[in-house]
Amino acid sequence: MLNYLFEHFTSPALPQFKIEKDALQKRYQQLIAKKYISADLAQVAVLADLQRLLNEITALANQQKSLSSKVLVQSLYIFGDVGRGKSLMMELFFETCPLIQKRRVHFHNFMLEVHAFVHQWRKENTSDPLAAFAKHVRSSTWLLCFDEFNVTDIADAMILTRLFNHLFSEGLIFVATSNYHPDDLYKGGLQHDLFLPFIARLKQMTDILELVAKKDYRLMNIDVLSCGIYIGLGINATTFLIKKFAYFSNNSQTAPYILTVQGRKVYFKAATVTILYSSFEELCHRALGAADYIKISEQFTVVFIAEIPQLSRECRDQARRFVTLIDALYEHNVRLIASVAVSIDLLYKEDGIFEFKRTKSRLIEMQSDEYIQRRQLLKKV
Repeated sequence: MLNYLFEHFTSPALPQFKIEKDALQKRYQQLIAKKYISADLAQVAVLADLQRLLNEITALANQQKSLSSKVLVQSLYIFGDVGRGKSLMMELFFETCPLIQKRRVHFHNFMLEVHAFVHQWRKENTSDPLAAFAKHVRSSTWLLCFDEFNVTDIADAMILTRLFNHLFSEGLIFVATSNYHPDDLYKGGLQHDLFLPFIARLKQMTDILELVAKKDYRLMNIDVLSCGIYIGLGINATTFLIKKFAYFSNNSQTAPYILTVQGRKVYFKAATVTILYSSFEELCHRALGAADYIKISEQFTVVFIAEIPQLSRECRDQARRFVTLIDALYEHNVRLIASVAVSIDLLYKEDGIFEFKRTKSRLIEMQSDEYIQRRQLLKKV
C-alpha cells in the first residue's frame, strides 16, 4: 500500500467522473467477443487490481476538494514474461480511466525528457532540477503510466531514487509494466549498490503483481514464412529487399538523408520521405541511442535493415543498440523489412538475455497485420 499526499490536487473545477465498478472486465469481455483476444485467467486477475485502483482514484477525483491528509492508494507495478498481455492490460486501464490529468509514456522516452529538462534547468537555475521536474510533471499529470519500465543506463540509475522521491512527494500515482521484478532491475549494472535504495523505495511504494499468463500471444497466429524478414544473407537477400522496397515505395528513388536529433546531424545513405533503407552496420555500429531511434521511428513508416548478423556477447554494444532500435520501432508501429543471417530464434547465441527474448518476440509480432493495426484495437470496441 502507498501513502500519497494529495495537497497539490486542489482544482475546484474538476468534473464529476463516472466509472462502472466492472468497467475493465466488460471491455475485456468485449474484446473476447470480437475475437480480438482469447480469455486468460492471469490477465483477469491483474484486471481486478487495476479496476480497484481505477475505482479509488476516480472516487478521489470526484471529491473536488483539497485532500490535505494522507490517503491510502494502491499504486501498481506489473511484471512478467514477454508477450503475456501487460501492454494490453495497461491500454485497457488507461483508455478506460476518465481522468484528464493522466499520461502514458514509454520509460525510455520519459528518462530522455528528464535528462533534457535537467540540462536546460541547470543553465538557468541553481536549485534542484529533479524537484523542479517533479513539479513540472505534477502540474499536468496525476496518473502516470509507464510502459516497459527497465533500467540499463547508469545515468538513469544514479538519479532514480531522488527523482521518484520527488514524484511521490508531489502526489503522483503511477502504474508500470515491466519484464522484470524490481529486484532484477539494473542487475549487474555499474555501481549497482547505489541503485539499491531505489529498489527498496519502489517496493515500499507499490504493490507488485506478476502476470503469469502461459502463452506468448505475440507468437500466435503469425505466418512467419510470409513475413518481411528474409533468413540468409547474400545476393538472394539483397534481391528480396530491393523487391520489397520497390513495392512499398512505388518504385521511388532514394537519396541521402540527414536526421537532426537534439542538435546533432545523423547521416543515412538512402531514404525516401517515409522509408529508410538502411543496414545493421549503419544503425547499430555507430554510437546511436534511444533518442536517435525514436526520431527514426517518428520520421519513417517503414524501415529496411539489411544484413543483421547473428549476435553474441562479443558484439554486446551493437546488440544493445539493436534491442533499443527494435523497441522504438515497435512502440511507433513502424513496418520492418530485414535480412537476417539466421532464424529469429537463433539471432542471439547465448540464452538468458531477457531483453533479447523480448526482441525476438517483437520481431515476429512486427510482421503481423495485428501489429500494424494494434493502436486501433480498442477504438473498435
